[in-house]
This record gives sequence, C-alpha cells and structure tokens, in this order.
Amino acid sequence: MKKKAAKTHTSAYSRSQMRTAWLFLLPNFVGFMVFIVYPVIKSFVISFYDWDGLTAKRFVGLGNYIRLFQDGTFQISFLNNIHYTLVTVPLSILLGILIACLMNVKIRGIKLFRTIYFLPQVTSMIAIGIVWTTILANYGPINQFLMKLGIQNPPMWLSSSTFALISVEIVSIWRSMGYNAIIFLAGLQGISGDLYEAARIDGANRINCFFKITVPMLSPTIFLCTVMQFISSLQVFDTIMAMTQGGPGRATNVLTYYIYQRAFVDMRFGYASAVAYVLFVIILVITLIQFVGQKKWVNY
Repeated sequence: MKKKAAKTHTSAYSRSQMRTAWLFLLPNFVGFMVFIVYPVIKSFVISFYDWDGLTAKRFVGLGNYIRLFQDGTFQISFLNNIHYTLVTVPLSILLGILIACLMNVKIRGIKLFRTIYFLPQVTSMIAIGIVWTTILANYGPINQFLMKLGIQNPPMWLSSSTFALISVEIVSIWRSMGYNAIIFLAGLQGISGDLYEAARIDGANRINCFFKITVPMLSPTIFLCTVMQFISSLQVFDTIMAMTQGGPGRATNVLTYYIYQRAFVDMRFGYASAVAYVLFVIILVITLIQFVGQKKWVNY
C-alpha cells in the first residue's frame, strides 16, 4: 500500500511539473505559431495568387513561379547572390580562423582586442552602412588617400556597377569575420595542448601542426560557421538596404532585396511570396548538401 501511495504521489507530482512546464512554454509556443508558422503557411498559399494586399485575390496557380524564371531582374539578383556568397563565405571563414589564431595567445590586453573584433557584429547595420558609405564615397577618405598616392581616377566604389557589389562584400566580410573569430577561438581553446606537444616532439613545425592538428580538430566549428555563413549570405538584406538599395542600376540587387521591392514597393505579394519560396528551396538544398558532404571531412 505504501508503495502504491508513493507511486501515486510521484505520478501526481510529475503531472504537476508537466503542467507547469507547459505554462512556461505556452507563450513562446503561441508566439511561434502566430508569428512564424502561420505566416509561412499563409505566404505559401499567397504565392499561388495575384494579390496587391487590398483587392481580392486572383488565383494564378504556378503562374508566379513560371514568371519569375522569365524575369531578368530575378536572374540578375540570383547571380548577384551567388557572387556575394562565393566571395564572402570563404574569405570570412579564412580570416576568422587567422584572427582566432592570433587571439589565442596569452598577452596583456588580449581581451580588449577580442572585444574590438567582435564589436561590428553587435553594432547596428544601419550605423555601419552610413559610416562605410561615407568612407567609400567618391570623394571620401579612401579615394582622397588614393589620389594623394597619385591615382587620379580612383574607383567609384558605390557608384560604379563594377565595384559596388565588391564594396558591399568587403563590408560584409569585415563585419562577420570578428564573429567567426570568436567562434573559432572557442574551438581552438578546446584543443588539447598535449596534441601539439606530441607533434613537436615528433619534429612537426607550426605549419604542420596547423594543417594536421588545428584544422582537423577545428573542422566541426568550421562546418558550423560555414553553414551559418551560407544561410546568412543568401539572406543578406540589411547591408544592401543600408549602402546601395540594390544600385547602381541592379548591380547589387539580391533576392531578399528583390522580395522587398516586389512586396512593399510594387505591392505584388503573391509574386514576392513565390520568390521567397524559391529562395527557401535554394537555402534548403545547399544546407542539405553541406550536411551530407560534412561526413567526408568533419572529424567529431
């Protein structure tokens, strides 16, 4: 009888704990359903309609999806996105690793340097955009410096279709490499010093240690940062909005900014939703490829 009473008491206590847990989870769950799940499903439905947000919806089936593949601006935006991703992701990862190695030393004031490198990540992108737009202006500090060096016609960084996307990529790399460096620093500090000591005893130099110990042991962290950087680069919006607004012409137009233009400038919500779902599929496919491919080079 005592055992049965104890079991009943435990069961009642467990149910009470479960109810308490659900009460704490409920606000977040409701918010997730209302602000994430419902808009995602609703936008998918809207992608099959022609709708300006005010008048009645007109069903067009796959018309929006067919039309976007015939849209020259969509194609340019997609290619700009690919260029942006292929440039920013490898460089931000590489520079992040190098900076992390430099920060992984015990010298006076190193914590201050770590904070400085991380500051761009926690600074408003609008503020960063304004500062960099001033720096890269036609007669800004950089071009003034280049003219003093004797370069009479320095690049029009944000006014030229040749250099505008490159300028945005430089700013994005500068902003993200500090964040990557902090993540890589955490990974570096998790590598046992015994491995390096054993390698040095066997005659390995610093380069050998880096490629034979550091990189393999850091591969899970590299994989994590690569996945996050790919997703972030394909969703880039704030940098474009703050610095170029897709210009000059369509030189820096990317898919997220194109979605914004179609939805909130042209009021073509159905078409914008179709573009958004194409972008979602692109991100999903690339992420799945990365997760399948990581089995060949990531060491856990």
